[in-house]
Amino acid sequence: MKKIFTNKDIEVAQQETLYKGFMQLKKLTFSHALYQGGLQTAVQREVLFRGKAVGVLLFDTMLQEFVLVEQVRIGAIEDPDSPWLLEIVAGMVELNEVTTDVANRESVEEAGAKIKKLLPIQEYWVSPGGSNEQVSLFLGLVDANSVSEFAGLDSEHEDIKVVRLAKKQALKMLQSGLINNAMTLIALQWFFLNEGNLNLNS
Repeated sequence: MKKIFTNKDIEVAQQETLYKGFMQLKKLTFSHALYQGGLQTAVQREVLFRGKAVGVLLFDTMLQEFVLVEQVRIGAIEDPDSPWLLEIVAGMVELNEVTTDVANRESVEEAGAKIKKLLPIQEYWVSPGGSNEQVSLFLGLVDANSVSEFAGLDSEHEDIKVVRLAKKQALKMLQSGLINNAMTLIALQWFFLNEGNLNLNS
């Protein structure tokens, strides 16, 4: 479907930095074209500038196992069960890095996993109503027997448990709602929807 509007139909007139730390919060004032003609002016929105991230769903084709990671997530502090979430490997894109470099780096840092083959999944906006974060998802083929039991960088205050999960078990957890974070949901759903069409020969 061809989109009606492009980047030429929106203009940012002003940016004000409200906070700058690990992430930045800015207030943007902008105008944009309207569907029925004319212009919407002086719109103000706060936007969390987080940047680009990479997520990697690690999978062992021989053992039919996923390699996931579990760690505490402060944003899930109000989870009624636990803020320790089961996730795919992920990390932010740093200066002069490309997404495939991040995928390989984070797989080693967070799971002790060396990727044998990397397949692109999807790029998506995390929460574009209030954040500029964009995620590039990959499927990484690995040897699950070679991964770490615990991982993470002390310098980034990471305390990570590496979890090997049989494919059938992962599907049951997905269907029952036990997988409850967006990046992992999207990656696993994509895998089970597309598995039959994938070339997983590593």
